[in-house]
Amino acid sequence: MSKSEKQKMIEGENYYSSDPELVADRLRAIDLCFQFNHTLPSQQQARKELLEALLPNVDKQAEITGPFFCDYGYNIKIGQRFYANTDLTILDIAPVTIGDDVMFAPHVQLYTAAHPTHPERRISGIEFGKPITIGNKVWIGGGVIVCPGVTIGDGSVIGAGSVVTKDIPPRVVAAGNPCRVLRSVDED
Repeated sequence: MSKSEKQKMIEGENYYSSDPELVADRLRAIDLCFQFNHTLPSQQQARKELLEALLPNVDKQAEITGPFFCDYGYNIKIGQRFYANTDLTILDIAPVTIGDDVMFAPHVQLYTAAHPTHPERRISGIEFGKPITIGNKVWIGGGVIVCPGVTIGDGSVIGAGSVVTKDIPPRVVAAGNPCRVLRSVDED
């Protein structure tokens, strides 16, 4: 039996995002993001219900300050006591796993989506994704971009404005474009 485009997408294989099932899933997520982003902050119960519908694999105590955008929602897993400040974007065509006690500053962007570098293949509509994993007790500064396939180790801090293109080990402070390790967090 051949795999569906959705199954290929989640498993990191080449797939076509124009598949009707994926288009419907994206439209559902976009609608839920729109509703969440246009709900008054004081409407806490409605916001919680919208996040639960959009993000079924996220701890119920996760706090996300809008605006928030994701592609599908069902590929995002977030642990306990998560906080994201304004303008979080997660392109979740591949799994995104975020540990416990993680904090995001404003304008954090997680991109699992990738495209072929060869121009003719790229314009054919084929895409693929690589998962992102963020460990426990990680702090990601404002304006950080995390690229496809990156793992950030437990207890690390990523400095504001960084572009994370490669894995970051546990318990370090890293920053820059491209992001690089500056020191251990234990040097404070």
